[in-house]
Amino acid sequence: MTVPAQCPEFAEIAARVNNWGRWGAGDETGTLNLVTDEVVRRAVATVRSGRRLVLALPLQQDGVQTGLIPGRVNPLHTMVALNLEMFGPGTVATSDDAVTMGLQAATHWDGLPHVSHGGRIYNGRPADTVTAHGGAAFSGIEKSGPVVSRGVLLDVARARGVDQLAGGHAVTPEDLDAAEEFAGTRVRAGDIVLVRTGQLRRYLAGDKHGYAHPSPGLSLRTPAWFHARDVAAVANDTLTFEIVPPEIEGLWLPVHALHLVEMGMLQGQNWNLEELSAACADEGRYAFLLTAQPEPFTGGTGAPVAPVAVL
Repeated sequence: MTVPAQCPEFAEIAARVNNWGRWGAGDETGTLNLVTDEVVRRAVATVRSGRRLVLALPLQQDGVQTGLIPGRVNPLHTMVALNLEMFGPGTVATSDDAVTMGLQAATHWDGLPHVSHGGRIYNGRPADTVTAHGGAAFSGIEKSGPVVSRGVLLDVARARGVDQLAGGHAVTPEDLDAAEEFAGTRVRAGDIVLVRTGQLRRYLAGDKHGYAHPSPGLSLRTPAWFHARDVAAVANDTLTFEIVPPEIEGLWLPVHALHLVEMGMLQGQNWNLEELSAACADEGRYAFLLTAQPEPFTGGTGAPVAPVAVL
């Protein structure tokens, strides 16, 4: 197995995109600092039709997880009270639920401490600040604050004239350029970029194992593209975000390490971009107001999200 420190290409990209100290030694939110009040005002100005699209998968027991990732279980929903008249007979009755699930089981954000390499997480903090009982002491998902900005859909599949990319397709900076040109808009500082591969169509068609592997995903060369444009966060419609199996043999999750550790940039997976793709094509525009607030689990290394795009 190849580790990042042994890969010259990874090391060169990491040096170029590293944001440690950019917003101060105490910073815990990384590229979300790029979402300023002015960025949000411009995002609101993109709303024209008022069309609202939910980009989250349903939280259900028959979800995307197959058992490949230890502990990342699909939601188990249980009723803990059924029409309980807790104040006596004839009073208002209540029904309550409980759920057990991996915080990254379905549509989610990976928080900055989700991965480490070389014993470090974002901003150079020690990886062992993530503990069994306390979770993440720094950059926990609750530190993200309100995640609201202009969203831009880079529909790589549609730009290439296909419903979905082939399994094993590495989305390159050239693919992102082509999708940006297809969208007719320029990705700018503070934007949240959504990259559509079409891979989720496999899961929606009932093939959860085919959805997981092989999978298209973001190439090792794409973090530099996002860094050059000062993108605030990136999400896509695959299980692992990056290409599986990896484009460099033995080098697993290098894009995670570059985004989360080096850049301090939230990364989202399992986003349902199918209806959004159709809507953007219908309206002829690919920029919109996006709300994507993670559930604020204290010390969480990731969290579920129910994103909403407003066109």
